[in-house]
Amino acid sequence: MRRALRGVVRRGNNRPVPEPRRPVLPPSLQIALPLVVLALGHTLSNLLRTLPAIATDVMSADIGTTTAYLGVLTGAYHLFFALGQIPAGVMLDRLGVKTVSLSLFMLAALGSAAGALAQGPVSFFLAQALLGIGCCGMLLCPFALAARTLPPARFAMWSGLILSIGNCGMLLSATPMAWLIEHHGWRASFWVSAALALCIGALVALVVPRAEAAVPRPSRELKAEFREVLALTASMPLRGPVLLAFSSLAAVLAVRGVWGGPWFMDVKGLSRIDAGNALIPLTLAMAVGPLVAGAIDRLTGARRALLAGGHLGAGFMLLFVVAAMPGAWLHGGPLGSATFDSWVFFAFGCCLSTQPLLFAMGQTSTPKEKSGKALAALNLMFFCGTAFHQLVSGAIASRFGLAAVFLYFALALTVSAMLFLYCTRRRPAGAIENQASARPS
Repeated sequence: MRRALRGVVRRGNNRPVPEPRRPVLPPSLQIALPLVVLALGHTLSNLLRTLPAIATDVMSADIGTTTAYLGVLTGAYHLFFALGQIPAGVMLDRLGVKTVSLSLFMLAALGSAAGALAQGPVSFFLAQALLGIGCCGMLLCPFALAARTLPPARFAMWSGLILSIGNCGMLLSATPMAWLIEHHGWRASFWVSAALALCIGALVALVVPRAEAAVPRPSRELKAEFREVLALTASMPLRGPVLLAFSSLAAVLAVRGVWGGPWFMDVKGLSRIDAGNALIPLTLAMAVGPLVAGAIDRLTGARRALLAGGHLGAGFMLLFVVAAMPGAWLHGGPLGSATFDSWVFFAFGCCLSTQPLLFAMGQTSTPKEKSGKALAALNLMFFCGTAFHQLVSGAIASRFGLAAVFLYFALALTVSAMLFLYCTRRRPAGAIENQASARPS
């Protein structure tokens, strides 16, 4: 009798009620599947932030503004994305990944619908602001889950994989979205994005566990936790990565998200779909490069050199593109073709695909209970820098043209890389001095 009733629960009048059976995934999938699904949120975020690059002309004409001013309006996405980093990081530590992620997908769907319905600069600005808030934690969510469930060595590998999955959103905003915009208008691309947000949110509700949430700290005020995130951005372990992050993502999104499309259409004379095709090599570099960078980091252990060298190389690639533009000293023959620029941008993307190593550097320098705040502090600088450089580059483009924008980002990457080298050089030097003074004479 006991065997017959095993696996049932008695309720009320002693009637056996079958115990609900839940599908049990293999241990590896229990970790991998939620991370992959959450990484799809970063895919959506990249799609939305790079979408204007392939539709600036029709979008600006439709909402009654100029192409250069549209670049300023899209900066609202990055500004509000950056402002959302602090509350997103605190809420991840308090409420857990699943609750925060589901809330963000709902906001992203609403922002996409608002973008599709925008009729002027103000409504488009508000839609970009709502999208920035909705997407502000799309990268933090999988990173926070990985930081809490994986050892540091595997976190470095997964951070590269998460960014690779997320950067596939740039592939969607290249030729596929160019075709959609060409045949159905730019508003259709935002409606598709809204549908994607709802679908990925449903997957999160199904596969992401709720038990992974960090232990909440109701005794601490939110204001104190917000200050802790800001303090982490200025802390010595994060100072070098923060300075490099300030220009790193901004340069990628400037080329891939805003100015790459106009460069190929206005300077190189390509059609919209051809411009989307020309941006595919850069997008592939950003999709595959983080995995390669993570593997090289594990093999060599030269994380500092990879980060600095990659960002200096990216600045050089932008100089190369400008030097080969019409009327410049390298222009002529194959060097002046759109194909040449496309593959130089590919090299540019390969150089900057070392970005996930900044997250790995930040994660290893902070305890696990502060992982959400530490990642938020670093991501805050990524997108504060993106918002700042986006506004500046929009003003530069309207006054001096696209070549000046690329020169500006080449300079910003070089300065950031040099500051990163300086700050990270000081830490081991201080540690050596302290060890020397601690030795017995």
